[in-house]
Amino acid sequence: MNEETIQAGTVKSRPVMIEVEGVTKSFGSLQVLKGIDLSIAQGEVVSIVGPSGAGKTTLLQLMGTLDRPDAGHVRIDGTEVGSLRGKALSAFRNRRIGFVFQFHQLLPEFTAEENVMMPALIRGVSGGAARDEARRMLELMGLSGRAGHKPSELSGGEKQRVAVARALINRPAVVLADEPSGSLDTRNKEELHRLFFELRDKLGQTFVIVTHDETLAARTDRTIHLMDGTVVGA
Repeated sequence: MNEETIQAGTVKSRPVMIEVEGVTKSFGSLQVLKGIDLSIAQGEVVSIVGPSGAGKTTLLQLMGTLDRPDAGHVRIDGTEVGSLRGKALSAFRNRRIGFVFQFHQLLPEFTAEENVMMPALIRGVSGGAARDEARRMLELMGLSGRAGHKPSELSGGEKQRVAVARALINRPAVVLADEPSGSLDTRNKEELHRLFFELRDKLGQTFVIVTHDETLAARTDRTIHLMDGTVVGA
């Protein structure tokens, strides 16, 4: 546990934000997850590491309600997400979970500001209010001067910070990041990693980060090690 966590209060004193219990997942005859049990506290920054094929991204997708386990339970902030269907599931995902991907996945025809607005508009926020909040998020990311630029006009680090702003606009309880710095150079990696901790301290989100970056994993509050579909260290 790093110094930032100690200053914020011990993890044990915080409520559980993510609970995974007995989760299994197979694709055809290949069993990818073999009974995962773990819990993550509110405000933790947790990394998930392991070799390729260990099940890291699959576990992240199950936490993010993008897929369903074959067996077991996933709870986010006390909600059993497996009980949600259709519009209720989509609304929960939109309001409670933010996603950051390795290659940012910004829409190329829209500006940075418009990309950040998207989740708020989907939530039903008015255009004016969504634009105001997008501008606040971009300012928080140090990108106020880039709001009107399209992705093709942004650097790799700027694109990823726009993606983080988009993930945060609905103030989700949980942010899930899949190799978020994998496509960045050393300087931009360091800036993005520092940003995650600053955002946790300012906004209180729980971050779960799948990464191969040993430097980032060493900085997180806790590291969960996966091997052959099982947790071998947490």
